[in-house]
Amino acid sequence: MSQPSDRASSIAPAVAVLLRDHPVLGELGERFAAQGHEVALVGGPVRDALLGRPVHDLDLTTSARPEQIEAVVAGWADAVWDVGREFGTIGVRKGDEQIEITTYRTDAYEPGSRKPVVAFGDTLAGDLSRRDFTVNAMALVLSTGEFVDPFGGHAALAERRLTTPVTATQSFDDDPLRMMRAARFVAQLGFTADADVVAAMVAQAERLAIVSAERVRDELDKTLLAADPVAGLRLLVDTGLADRVLPELPALRLTDDEHHRHKDVYEHSLTVLEQAIALEARLEQQPDLVIRLASLLHDIGKPRTRRFHTGGTVTFHHHDVVGAKLTRKRLKELRYSNDVIDQVAQLVELHLRFHGYGSGEWTDSAVRRYVRDAGDQLDRLHVLTRADCTTRNARKAARLQRTYDELEQRIAELRDQEELDAIRPDLDGTQIMEILGLAPGREVGEAYRFLLDLRMDRGPLGEELATQALRAWFAARD
Repeated sequence: MSQPSDRASSIAPAVAVLLRDHPVLGELGERFAAQGHEVALVGGPVRDALLGRPVHDLDLTTSARPEQIEAVVAGWADAVWDVGREFGTIGVRKGDEQIEITTYRTDAYEPGSRKPVVAFGDTLAGDLSRRDFTVNAMALVLSTGEFVDPFGGHAALAERRLTTPVTATQSFDDDPLRMMRAARFVAQLGFTADADVVAAMVAQAERLAIVSAERVRDELDKTLLAADPVAGLRLLVDTGLADRVLPELPALRLTDDEHHRHKDVYEHSLTVLEQAIALEARLEQQPDLVIRLASLLHDIGKPRTRRFHTGGTVTFHHHDVVGAKLTRKRLKELRYSNDVIDQVAQLVELHLRFHGYGSGEWTDSAVRRYVRDAGDQLDRLHVLTRADCTTRNARKAARLQRTYDELEQRIAELRDQEELDAIRPDLDGTQIMEILGLAPGREVGEAYRFLLDLRMDRGPLGEELATQALRAWFAARD
């Protein structure tokens, strides 16, 4: 199972660095061997070490059963916990290192079941055969330092090829979520899926239905947060998986009219995503899941709102509002948190707001409303709006950028003069009731909204002028 000596020479340096940086691995190898058990580092840590990437999470596989794992680490580990005894996994912490140790196993989905059926295995080779891809089916035996690669994972790694230890059909039948992982590795690592992997994804896309929405969402997130999410998304769309995970995305390909007078909205959306990623340095968090979701989904209302007119004109009126509703529905089905759903939907609904103010004649009132409507999503809205410019007309692109630069400058200037981030009327509800002699109710809410609109239009007035305006407004209602 070990690699030939010529290949081992290229592997040895990476292994040496790995063992140097994580001395707990050597200690565990000795402890397991002393009690007659084999233990090996496996999967992602081995792959990343060979790629020269940082190794954080340590995943081990062993011939020991869960209770035997606990016995081996007793008195050595700083903490031990039961990650999932039925899956054979015990968690261990030693110093700053967190380690998961899992008994050799095989698992597969029963037809119609959302949870894999687990059976413990007896050999390292058998355990590796059940791994998702050959680049994750390599292991380092900790007691001997032997590099184990029965399925050619090292060669696939060198060629940036995504292949499976067994047939792709069998692998994806055993665990359909692996099809989502294929897209993730394409996005994260710059791999290319082999033809048989792609064919199996196409043939077995329906099997994804048995996987829980939460697990699908987690893989989608990892794809979106990767270095090149567009490559992974293209694989999902081309294989039909996106039709079952995010059907609104492939639906965007239908918005290109037969005369090609309107841009391809699918390609436009992918470009917007790429451009938003390039602007993420403007945001507090990188990578930013919310801006990436919003960039990808900002135009999903277009298929529902597309209309053809005389002369070949195509319109998508109100696709922002429709898109926000579709976004909420889809993200809810994927079990996203309410916060993420609200933030992404808000950005989708607001992504056209900038273009609603003409060519840059921004009044103070318009700036205040823009800031108020964006709320705590203003920085992300700046990124989305700038990324949404994909025109090839250099002059038009420069004009849009200049106009948005001016808008941001106006916002900064007004922030210096007013509390733009917390715009409220000059009078609160209690003051409104005292001035107008009202009890709590609908009329107080109407008065509050009047004062808020007044504050937007004219800026801070102070209590005296606001009181005069409120009395005049209330008197005129009768």
